[in-house]
Amino acid sequence: MEQPMSPESPQNHDVADAKPVSETDAFPFGPGKSKPHSTKPVASTIQTTSEFYSHVYKMNYPNRGKAIIINNKTFNPNTGLNERNGTDQDASALCCRLSELDFDVDLHHNLKAEEIKNTLKKAADSDHRDNDCFACAILSHGEDGFLWGIDRMIPINDLMEPFKGNKCLSLAGKPKIFFIQACRGTKFDEGVDMNVADAKGFMDVEPQFSLQKIPSESDFLIAYSVVPGYYSWRNSTNGSWFVQALSEVLMKHAQTLDLLTMMTRVNQIVANKFQSNTSNPDMSEKKQIPCVTSMLTKEVYFKSK
Repeated sequence: MEQPMSPESPQNHDVADAKPVSETDAFPFGPGKSKPHSTKPVASTIQTTSEFYSHVYKMNYPNRGKAIIINNKTFNPNTGLNERNGTDQDASALCCRLSELDFDVDLHHNLKAEEIKNTLKKAADSDHRDNDCFACAILSHGEDGFLWGIDRMIPINDLMEPFKGNKCLSLAGKPKIFFIQACRGTKFDEGVDMNVADAKGFMDVEPQFSLQKIPSESDFLIAYSVVPGYYSWRNSTNGSWFVQALSEVLMKHAQTLDLLTMMTRVNQIVANKFQSNTSNPDMSEKKQIPCVTSMLTKEVYFKSK
């Protein structure tokens, strides 16, 4: 549990003193509507038969791949959004963890919506043939289905679109991993009381290449800091609950566990370790659970290069 917090409200995240404060990555008004996206035919990719039917992604390309971190802390005054104190700690932790996993990390601060789109579009247009995978972390305010640039909202789907198998052929069949620290609504998770008792006594020939077709939507993992509809909590000194837990798990288990198992460990830490503690009773003793959406078709292991 965190130390006592200063009072605050969802509409006012300003920190009055230097004490750690629980905050939410929310904005004070509802999102607009995004235009529907058309669906294009699935893309074709070439793999060996053994690679195609393996239960583990091939992770022995020359490079691990590109990782992009977008850290939005301060927002334009006309947005009405408060500064996201503690997010620099999140960005620093993720930069360290992803670098340790051999990613080529690019860290960007305070990007406008169009700059976010252009940054990710440029990454998707790059040549990933020698890379294992792609990773991206976005730290910002948000609502379900939307993230904030420092100037306006942007649909999350618009950011994923360039990386789909029919758009980014050099990443087709490879993991595309997104970590999103942002609110997805305005509800609080009240939690539920649990009575917990201490347990006592209880062939050698490589097949030929074959042409296979895969879904363009496959091979994504999107790890959200919270389930749809809820606030996502962030400590103004230590960083967000989700990224703190993610950093801890990657540091301890990246060499031994697959990615989905690690994300389950992250869920457990956020659910059990953290609880808001503020002088405002309406915001105190709240809980949070991350949400992982996986379209992965194999297991992801980050073995050292």
